[in-house]
This record gives sequence, C-alpha cells and structure tokens, in this order.
Amino acid sequence: MKRILLLGAAATALIASPLVFETNADAQINTRSQAMTVDPVRGVLTMAPLLERVTPAVVSIRTVQEAESRNRTRSPEQEMMERFFGGRIPQNRGPRTGAGSGVIFDAREGLIITNNHVIKDADEITITLNDRREYEAELVGTDPDTDIALLKIDTKDLQELKLAKSGDARVGDYVIAVGNPFGLTSTVTSGIVSAIGRETLSGQNRYENYIQTDASINPGNSGGALVNSKGELIGINTAIVSRSGGNNGIGFAVPVRTVKNVVEQLRENGEVRRGRIGVVIQNVTPDLRDALNLKSLDGAFIADVGEDTPAEKAGLQAEDVIIEFNGEDILDNNDLRNLVGLLQPGTRASVTYLRDGKRRTTRVGIEAAPEVDTETVTGGIDEDGQVMMEAFDGAEISDIPSDLELRGGNSGVYISNVDRGSRAYRAGLRRGDVIRRVGRTDIDNLKDFEAAIEDGEGPYALRIERQGQNLYLAVK
Repeated sequence: MKRILLLGAAATALIASPLVFETNADAQINTRSQAMTVDPVRGVLTMAPLLERVTPAVVSIRTVQEAESRNRTRSPEQEMMERFFGGRIPQNRGPRTGAGSGVIFDAREGLIITNNHVIKDADEITITLNDRREYEAELVGTDPDTDIALLKIDTKDLQELKLAKSGDARVGDYVIAVGNPFGLTSTVTSGIVSAIGRETLSGQNRYENYIQTDASINPGNSGGALVNSKGELIGINTAIVSRSGGNNGIGFAVPVRTVKNVVEQLRENGEVRRGRIGVVIQNVTPDLRDALNLKSLDGAFIADVGEDTPAEKAGLQAEDVIIEFNGEDILDNNDLRNLVGLLQPGTRASVTYLRDGKRRTTRVGIEAAPEVDTETVTGGIDEDGQVMMEAFDGAEISDIPSDLELRGGNSGVYISNVDRGSRAYRAGLRRGDVIRRVGRTDIDNLKDFEAAIEDGEGPYALRIERQGQNLYLAVK
C-alpha cells in the first residue's frame, strides 16, 4: 500500500543521469550549468566546489516536546496504540524528541526555513549549523496549508542560499538535495526533476504544487534544500511516496515561489493571509467536457460564484472555464487555487476564461479568504414520488421535501438515496444532493427532470447543490 510520508525532514537524492563531457583547457564538463568539474589535482569529476557553497546554508533541527504538551496533543502513534489497547496504553512520561533539516533564508536576520511538520507542537527547537554551532530557535510563524515554518536564531556569520527564479525548474533539470537523514548531517544526493506541479496522493496540504524528484528522501530530511546545478534553492523537501517508510525514488519539494511568498508574509505578519475570488471550482472531466461541449480538459471549471464576491463583480459566471490567471496557464483547479492563494487581499489579477467557447478577459479583485465553511444540508427525506431511472441507476430521486431549507430554494429534484457502487454513485451522486439543472435546462420538479432526460442518450451535465455549494457532474 502506498503512503505519503512527512518525514520530520526530507532531503532528496536525485539519481545521476549520464553526462556528456569533453576535455578542454579549463577541464569543465560540458553540461548546461557546469555543476561538475574535474579536480585539477586528483583528475576526478566532482561537485565539491558547488557543495562547499551550499552545505553551510543547510542546518540540522532538533525538537523537544514535553510530556505535558504531549498530553494535550496526541500523536498518530498514540491514537493507534489507544485503538489496540482500548485506551490503556503504556505511558511514556518523558519528553519526545524529533529531528529534521532547515535552510538559512536570510543570513543577516538569522531566518531559517523548515517544514511545519518538523517543528509542530515543539516546546524547544535547537538549530545546529554545519560548523557545529548550536542555537535555540524562535518560532516566527507557521503555515500548515503549505507545510512551511519560519525560525529565527540570534547569531552572525551565517551563509544563505540564493533563490532560483520563480518557475525556473524544468523536468530533466539536474538537482541536488542536502539534509540530515537519520541524523547523518550534511548528506548530499543528486538526480533530476521528475515532474512539476504535482499533488500528493493524499492531498495532505491545502496548497500543493510540488516539484517531484527521484531523490533519496528518508526520515530526518524534511525541511532540507533542493538546489539546482548552480547552487540556487528551488524547493524545500517535504514528503515522499513510500511502501516501506523509506525512499522509493518519489519525493516532493515545495517550490521556491511558494516558499518565498509564505516566508515574506510570516516575516511581516507572523501568519499567512490568503486571498480568494469567490468561486467554487472543479476539474473538467471527459464526461463533463462532452456533456457541455467543451473543447479541452484544460482549465478550472466554475461550478458556482458566490454572491457579492470579487468574481461576481468581475462578471464571472457558473460554467465559465478559467484558462489563465495573471498570465499563467491554468490546467486544472489546483493551478488556480495555488495562484489565487499566493496573492494577498487587496491586490488585483487578470483572468482569461472561456464562455460558450469564446475567449474573454477581465480583472478581478482579491479578498480575504474566510474560515472553513460549516454550512451543511439538513432535513428529512420524503419517501413519496421516488423514481428509478436507468441513466441514474442506483439513485432514488424525488421532489424536494418541503421541510428542507436550501440555499437555492426548492426548485429541483432531491437524491434521497444512492446505492454504493452503483452507476449513479460512480458518477459522483450522493445522498442529499439536489439537482438544479440538466444541461441548459433549469429543473423545477420531478416532472421537469424526467422530461429533460427522456431522450435517454446522455451524457447529462447536472448542476447540483451539495452542502450549500454548486458543483457539476456528468452522468451517462
């Protein structure tokens, strides 16, 4: 079974690819960035000069969580033990220690970047530099949504890493990872960028736009540096996909653009203030593309636009497909969510979108993102008038019960039950959904719904209200 692991520190080791080189006067390898050179004394290929600049900027982090704090916040391991021992588990009353890695971001101010999960719930944080100096660290701020934390130590004579340009990483680039796996300080590995714009399989963080690498990442490496062959920081190593808990050649790093934005806000505000434009978005599936006659799977499909939001004021509507945001291509809803989330409230952005196949552009403001929405659909189930339909096999559909209070009113039909594993369930329908529209036809009641699907051909593009928000599904 595959697992996404946060490793208390993730250092990456990238599998070296074949190099093409030529012998010349200055003994330089003919690579794009000339990261490797020939040692003039020993006559061997080496990256030592580059690493001598990089490794002093990567630190070791040790954390301590006292027993009193541990009683307040149970770890996953504790929860597992409680399930096995029925709440009667052996009590370790001593402190818990942890280890990870970090990267010096600002040498003058003593700022260090690491992962949030490395220092989460820690009562003490100790930084050990590459030259073995030790300092107690102050927590400046954390951002669990991107798994980034910012620390500060009070000392001089530090060496920071230069940041690569935003979006500079490309698949196939040579990269180097530095960290402290299993407490082995300043461990270096190398390889390539395997992919960009990745999400983890578990979606463990709210904002995920990772650089994927084949580097060797193991416990103790999270928060370490992923650098390019010029020694510039391109990412902070965060997680791996693993069957065993060790490296399987699939690692993830938070890209430097995200890191820089988060760090600047943590340094200025002690927290990250994210923006939103007020849309509910989803990916364009092949069935939804066919049902709505869209030409491509690219873009973020707008399922709903909030009232009195920047998106509504900018003229955006449900069924629009956003294909560019601030000049950057949008391939799916994750792209849009990440780009909007990087902007602070009060700024403005350009949006290019498709409506009825025509390309349009507008400007949209960014407002402060609210707390998690707790609105839910409540009410009873009306057993009268249920109907089974072949195209919606497994779903029981009726007029909306009169005692339901719904955001969109009582026009539409109600899904009172969906059999798990049925065709309707696989299409995404769930108990409590309210179908408001089929294709371009608004639905008032069960009779309208039957008329809208009587041709029996499909696929049917359904506009659904679920827990107070609209989304689109295609059923065929």
